[in-house]
Amino acid sequence: MFHAGINKKAGEEFLGQADKLEEACGVFGIYGSEKDVARLTHYALYALQHRGQESAGVAVSDGQGIKVHKGRGLVADVFSDRVLTDLTGHMAIGHVQYSTMGSGLAVNSQPLVCQYLKGNLAIAHNGNLINAQELKEKLAADGSVFQSTLDVEIMVNLIARYGQGLLEEALLKAMRDIQGSYALVVMTEDKLIGVRDPYGNRPLCLGKMDNAYLLASESCALDVLGAEFIRDVAPGEIVVIDQAGLHSRRFLPSVERALCVFEFIYFARPDSNIDGINVMEARRAMGRELAKESPVKADIVLPVPDSGIAGALGYAEALNLFFDMGLMKNRYIGRTFIRPEQNERNLAVRLKLNPVTKLVVGKKVAVVDDSIVRGTTSKKIVKTLRNRGAAEVHLLITSPPVIAPCYYGIDTSERAQLIAAQKSPAEIREYIGADSLSYLSIEGLYRALQQETGFCTACLNEEYSLGIPPEEKLGKHCSEISSRQRKEAR
Repeated sequence: MFHAGINKKAGEEFLGQADKLEEACGVFGIYGSEKDVARLTHYALYALQHRGQESAGVAVSDGQGIKVHKGRGLVADVFSDRVLTDLTGHMAIGHVQYSTMGSGLAVNSQPLVCQYLKGNLAIAHNGNLINAQELKEKLAADGSVFQSTLDVEIMVNLIARYGQGLLEEALLKAMRDIQGSYALVVMTEDKLIGVRDPYGNRPLCLGKMDNAYLLASESCALDVLGAEFIRDVAPGEIVVIDQAGLHSRRFLPSVERALCVFEFIYFARPDSNIDGINVMEARRAMGRELAKESPVKADIVLPVPDSGIAGALGYAEALNLFFDMGLMKNRYIGRTFIRPEQNERNLAVRLKLNPVTKLVVGKKVAVVDDSIVRGTTSKKIVKTLRNRGAAEVHLLITSPPVIAPCYYGIDTSERAQLIAAQKSPAEIREYIGADSLSYLSIEGLYRALQQETGFCTACLNEEYSLGIPPEEKLGKHCSEISSRQRKEAR
C-alpha cells in the first residue's frame, strides 16, 4: 500500500499532456460468406473505439482481391453508408488506432494491404515489437523498402521473405524472428488468421455467429454483434479460418503468460471478459481491496468518469459509504480540445469534468480514479472540488503508481513525464493538493485479480517479462555509467 498524508513541503509544477495511459489499437476479423462483413466490422470497431480514436480502417476480401478503406479520425468520421456498401466480400478485418510515437501519420493507418508471392494480404496489429529497429535495419540492408513507421510493415516483409509455402508457415517463421507484444488479424483472398504472442500480452478472442467466425481484441465486440464467445486465443497460438472451418496450432514453446495488467485497470471495456476475468468485477474488487488498505472517513465517494466508476463502487460498498456521480463528464469534448493559454486550459478541464456543487459543498469527498500518470488532471479536479466548497478531498487510486515506461504498445511516454517516477507519494499528494493520496498495492491488485502470476506489470515494478528494446538497454547502460561517473567525480 502507498499512502501519503498531509505534507507541508511545497511541490514544484509537473508538466505533461493527457493524464492517462493510451492503448495503441484494437483489431477485429470476420469470416462469413452470408454476412455483410464490412458493416459488421464497422459495428465491431464502434465497440472497440475506446482502444484507439485516431484512425480506423476496414479491409474486405471477395475471393478475388482485397479492398480497403481507412482514414484518420473516429469510426463515425471514416465510414459512410456509401463506403460500406462498396466494401463487398465474404470476410473482413478492421482496426482502430491510437497514435504512439510517429504513428500519427496518415500512411500509418491500418489494416496494411499489400501483395506478395502468393497474392494479396491484409494485416492489422495490436502491440509493439521490441526488436523492430534491429529487424528493420537488417531488412533494409537486404533491399526491403518501407513506407510507414509501423511494426506491422516489418512483419509483412518477413512474411514475404518466407512466403514460398503456406501463409501459416511464413507466419511461423516470422514469429520466430520478432520479439515483443502482438495480437494480429491477417487476411488473404481465402483465409482469416488470428495470432497472439507467446506471452499473451495483448488480448485476442474467438467467437461465432451462425456460420461465421470472428476474432476480436475484446469480447464486448462479439456481444455487440450478438455473437457467441467461444474462447480466448491462447498465448502462442495461430488460429486459421477457411472453407474447411477452424483449425489452430501453437507456434513457439510456451512461456509464462504476461497479459497486460492495465487491460483490467483501465484499457478494456467493463463488459469484456479477458482470459477468464470479467473486467467490471476486477475493477470493483480493486476498489474493495483499496478500501481495506486505505479507508478514509468521507461523506461521499465520487468516481472520475468513466474508468473510475467500478473501483469507486467497490470502495464505497466495502466501507458502506454514500456513492454518487458527482463529477459530470461532457462526452462531446474531443481529445484535441487543447488550448495554449492557461485560462483556456482551465476552462477546458471544467468543460470536460464539472462537479455537482450541491453534492460536495461542505463534504469530505473521496475521489476514486484508476491511475495517475502525469498528475495534471488530478490536480485540476482537486482544485475544482475545493473551489466548489468541498471541506476535504481525498484521492484514491485503484492501481499502484506508474513508475516506468511500457515498450509493448502502450503510450506511457517518457519516464521523465511519469510523476510517480519523479516524486514520492507524499510529494505527489502535495503537488495535486489533496488532503490524502492512496494507491492500491501490487499485492492488493493481485488479490483483486485472484491471481498472483500471469500479468505484465512492467510499468508498475519495472519487471519486463518480454524484454526491452536493444536501444533502451544501451541508453540505460549509458545512463548508469554517466551516473557512476558523476558520483566518482564528486
